[in-house]
Amino acid sequence: MTESDPKADLHFYLQSARDALLWKLDGLSEYDIRRPLTPTGTNLLGLVKHVAGVELGYLGDTFGRPSGEPLPWLDDGAGTNADMWATADESREYIVELYRRAWAHSDATIGALALDATGRVPWWPDDRDEVTLHHAVVRVIADTHRHAGHADILRELIDGAVGTNMGNDSMPPGDPAWWEDHRSRLERAAQEADRDA
Repeated sequence: MTESDPKADLHFYLQSARDALLWKLDGLSEYDIRRPLTPTGTNLLGLVKHVAGVELGYLGDTFGRPSGEPLPWLDDGAGTNADMWATADESREYIVELYRRAWAHSDATIGALALDATGRVPWWPDDRDEVTLHHAVVRVIADTHRHAGHADILRELIDGAVGTNMGNDSMPPGDPAWWEDHRSRLERAAQEADRDA
């Protein structure tokens, strides 16, 4: 077994989540990347906007490395959940490039500091606001993968596209008829379990 590099391992999983999330926008219309597909308004471009702010906060501000990026949706006067959707004036290109700049800023922080370096999360309570870089990176990885999972479901609802990226759908083989049969089998099992409960 070869010795691993903890920073490289963390970066690999962070970047895989970033790439998966952005892939969910590929080939979709402006409407489809913005439209709310859940009762709480979850949408693809809003997820990207949100994780950009998460990275800049946890892997920038927390370690005294502000990016200088204006994020007006996080200001005190911004509306609730303003970071979870894109206005008509916030283009796809703007949000995606902001996210890519957030990556670069985060990667620079990870590269410059030791994993045991400590920072303070400005929006956490004073008595519990200290974190290590390792903790912050793991938190950002978990958050980004969580939102990439949300994006998986949203994209499947829009056009049926599934998977981590264009070349890796991570799904068992099956044509549309097989999947319909599979879904019907699951529906029957759910109804049977409900009757027996």
